Amino acid sequence: MIIPRVFFSFLLLPCLLTQVLANQGTAAHEPSGTAAPSLDQGAGAPSPSTSILRVNVSNQSSNFRLPWKRNQPSGKRGLGALLKKNRVLVTAELVANATYIDLELPGSGRKLTAQVGIIDYESNLAVLHPTDDPDGFFDGLIPLRLSDGCAVGDQLEVWQIEPNGTPVTTTVEISQVEVGSCFVPGHFLLQYKASGNVQYRSGTFTLPVIKDGKICGVLFRYSSKNEVSTILPSPIIQHFLTDAEDGFYDGFPNLGIEYAKTLDDQFRSYLGIDDETGVYVSSVRPQTSADTAGIEAGDVLLSIDGHAIDSRGNYDDPAYGLLNLSHLVRGNAQVGDESKIVVLRNGAKKTLKATLQRKAPENYLVDPYIFDRGGNFLIMGGLLFQELSRPYLESFGSEWRSRAPFKLVYAMRHPEKYEEEGRRKVVFLAGILPTRSVQGYEGIGGTILKSVNGRPIRDIRDLDVAFNFPTDGVHEIQFEDFPKIIWLDDALAQEDNFLHIPQRFRIQERMRLD
Repeated sequence: MIIPRVFFSFLLLPCLLTQVLANQGTAAHEPSGTAAPSLDQGAGAPSPSTSILRVNVSNQSSNFRLPWKRNQPSGKRGLGALLKKNRVLVTAELVANATYIDLELPGSGRKLTAQVGIIDYESNLAVLHPTDDPDGFFDGLIPLRLSDGCAVGDQLEVWQIEPNGTPVTTTVEISQVEVGSCFVPGHFLLQYKASGNVQYRSGTFTLPVIKDGKICGVLFRYSSKNEVSTILPSPIIQHFLTDAEDGFYDGFPNLGIEYAKTLDDQFRSYLGIDDETGVYVSSVRPQTSADTAGIEAGDVLLSIDGHAIDSRGNYDDPAYGLLNLSHLVRGNAQVGDESKIVVLRNGAKKTLKATLQRKAPENYLVDPYIFDRGGNFLIMGGLLFQELSRPYLESFGSEWRSRAPFKLVYAMRHPEKYEEEGRRKVVFLAGILPTRSVQGYEGIGGTILKSVNGRPIRDIRDLDVAFNFPTDGVHEIQFEDFPKIIWLDDALAQEDNFLHIPQRFRIQERMRLD
């Protein structure tokens, strides 16, 4: 039997573990960390006791199968790094779907209410600031500065706090630099991999990582099996903070292509790149940097800003060695910067200029992630319609790619057809509430909507408008597949909307169209 590798996200550890560790005291933790000098000992430089805070979060996520509901509330706990102007750096994962946040001084336990100032789920970073008058809360604390970056072999300190407020540092060593997903799937950024035993303390594994008294990164994932930490590095944090300095956060740009490796000799010969390296552009997403630059499916991407792309999609970074080409766009540039891209098209090289953009998640046909709000939906009679999102598909479990309705999974993976039709979102029939107006329709679900009362449905707002125009008191609802067409009596549906659904199902919010 093969045992899969397990990665623990300590943001999800139950509060019981924290209590157990608190009862054990500090003696059990001595082998894996060294107590750092406290402020009372006269430390004049940043230290865990002077520059990090506990962050306590209450959160409540949305239910994507029953979109009018929210899931049970829960709590998370992490550590934040103090920055200038009383700002606190944490991961976005820690404060996702937050309903309440407070900052806590580890030594005294004094607390201060806070709120999210900037958040980026793609980079897994957030900045908090106090909502109440600090009233001396930050007196004696020392803001941290960012390191310029680290290299393989560098020794770093992971800062933590014991249950009794004692600061602890643990040493890890950078073993690898790569590009990977930080939190939400499909978004890749620079990461450090560091080796060393980082034992769980009073807090979660959202931990500041320090080099020479400066922030070198934030530890957000740890494999206890291999003792490997995954760290968001300071260059990505700097990009995040610099972007927000003008008061408007643009995010990390993306190129907007899918590509295939060109390792096969016959494939290379077919493309005419026997003496070149590069990757084959298999698709270009609409309204992205690549689309506006004129990159086309079938092109071979040869270089970006003078950096040659090899047959695996990597380039030789002067600081880190081989890295995926996405770092040239997402790590080294801001939204609005211009990038020079060389492609091979029909045997001829073409140099294109791309103004780098970021396609916001709400502008995708299928939302790749949703936090801090629920999915859009509308109930008509007993028919529950929703806009398709990846979180909805993921609600079918870890095997959602095979368990969720096939047509919906296919629509997420191949949005081109729907985008060409002018759709902004994919609206589908998610389920049936047993009411009088929909008797006989109980087995229908997971079917993509095409039109209502002859009006094409491009998003949930179109659906809301279309239901205002029944013909002779009857709505005609057309789907792409079985059952193709159903009819709904408007009078019965309206009676269900305003009488039976609120009373029987306790649903007070019949639609969300944001």
